[in-house]
Amino acid sequence: MSAPRGGALASPQATARVSPVLGQHEWWPLAVTHRERAQSMIGEHVSRRVAGQKHPVEDFLFDYYAFRPGHLLRWHPGPGVGLRDASEHASWPSYRTDGGVTSLDLADFRNRRGKAVRFVHDLLVRTHSRPAVFGCFGLHEWAMVYRQDAGAVRHQSLPLRLGAAGTDAVVEAHEIRCTHFDAFRFFTPTAAPRNTLQPTRETQAMNEQPGCLHGGAMDLYRWAFKLSPGIPSDLLLDCFALARTARVLDMRSSPYDTSSLGYPNIEIETNEGKAEHVRQQRAISEASAPLRLRLIDAVATLLGDRF
Repeated sequence: MSAPRGGALASPQATARVSPVLGQHEWWPLAVTHRERAQSMIGEHVSRRVAGQKHPVEDFLFDYYAFRPGHLLRWHPGPGVGLRDASEHASWPSYRTDGGVTSLDLADFRNRRGKAVRFVHDLLVRTHSRPAVFGCFGLHEWAMVYRQDAGAVRHQSLPLRLGAAGTDAVVEAHEIRCTHFDAFRFFTPTAAPRNTLQPTRETQAMNEQPGCLHGGAMDLYRWAFKLSPGIPSDLLLDCFALARTARVLDMRSSPYDTSSLGYPNIEIETNEGKAEHVRQQRAISEASAPLRLRLIDAVATLLGDRF
């Protein structure tokens, strides 16, 4: 990331459109700090990708959501903040420059992304309004391999901790209570009818709740990234950090043996394992609440009076 060159100061007309307006000496250190933080989060993933190596736990946030890790390095101040002498930002989509001040072009962003912004805002508000529900014990991952041929299991590099028969027995001994459609849609055909709900894309906003590791925590990163550069980058990285924590719990409680990766399994088939899963799930849910409120506020800014 090379330092930008100096340029013209903002005209009074340009500075009136955004507040605050940050000089290069103010915003440049923020951009550098952000890049360093993001690099620390994605560095190992990028190195593995260059080496052709895969990691079934850590790669999920990049592979499943299909977001380019390099885009996390870009610092975005969010709407309403102007940057003087920001030639790099000026070349990125959704930005405009007036009189030497570069900022998010809200009118253009709303025209192109208005439908997505409204959807995300409604989903987050509804999710936040509901009580957190626990007691799913991460069984969605078990339902994804229930009575499945060994060759079709998603994470071929990891053995099933209890074997196929033992995994099936755990599913059959429990009530499956998954509320998240994007997990439910990967259930095997024999596992899907066992779920207490039958979530669909159309009912997603009706079912999401803040105790869910996916809808309540990991998807905060999903929505923050999807609405970039409209979301401030510090919030995006905070959501990414929580999503990674949730993903680790997701896999530690899964049927896969993750001990070889340095993640000791949580044996949710035992009472002690269930209690530990719920304890960590509650902690993640509590951490997600302030992030969700920040994200709701950021998305509301994108909506503005027009929507």
